[in-house]
Amino acid sequence: MTKKIVIIPTYNEIENIEAIIKAVLKQPINSHVLIVDDNSPDGTASIVKNLKSENADEIFLIEREGKLGLGTAYIAGFKWALKNNYEYIFEMDADFSHNPDDLTLLYNACKIDKADLAIGSRYKSGVNVINWPMGRVLMSYFASVYVRIITGMNIKDTTAGFKCYRSNLLHAINLDKIKFKGYAFQIEMKFMAWHLGFNVMEVPIVFTDRKKGSSKMSGGIFNEAVWGVVQMKLKTIFKKERRDVNNLN
Repeated sequence: MTKKIVIIPTYNEIENIEAIIKAVLKQPINSHVLIVDDNSPDGTASIVKNLKSENADEIFLIEREGKLGLGTAYIAGFKWALKNNYEYIFEMDADFSHNPDDLTLLYNACKIDKADLAIGSRYKSGVNVINWPMGRVLMSYFASVYVRIITGMNIKDTTAGFKCYRSNLLHAINLDKIKFKGYAFQIEMKFMAWHLGFNVMEVPIVFTDRKKGSSKMSGGIFNEAVWGVVQMKLKTIFKKERRDVNNLN
């Protein structure tokens, strides 16, 4: 059977973690779950361990020494998944802002429609966001517009964090060279997939703001995204120019 795993980074998600794991495991795609916990002081990891003791073959846990950033959590998860030969590797949040029922949509986009990266998109068919303040909706939407303008990517939701990767894409990316740790990580991974010529597909979803726990968004994370996009694009331009000069020589 094709191996599938859903990676969920956590920091202080004790109010959501048991419910999200159970909701993921009951989905018809028959995936496993990998929690990457950044030493949550609220005891999130202890809940995962209790669930794992009852279901050791489907629940896995990476415990890290501290709050090291979203991007590095996913990189750790990707490396673990590739080492253990998973073919379909999902990203999602622990707080139910991403509906576990939509995992099937992302899986089908990769399995049936042959996407290398399927993105659960809030903006593919309008603005599908529930319970966000208007200011945050506008910030998120125009952040994606900004990214499209700078990078040239034809992706409506460039900051989305609900995704399914085929393993061939993650093998092609040098994960040790992914630079960004926060908000910009999601952009960088999409940019690398697009830049390398992989098939990227957006699947419309409805995003619902968390009901329990607190958001991890900060001004520093947003600033990383704003300036990181410019750095990322300039880096690829300079690489192309160097290649062109070398070819002339």
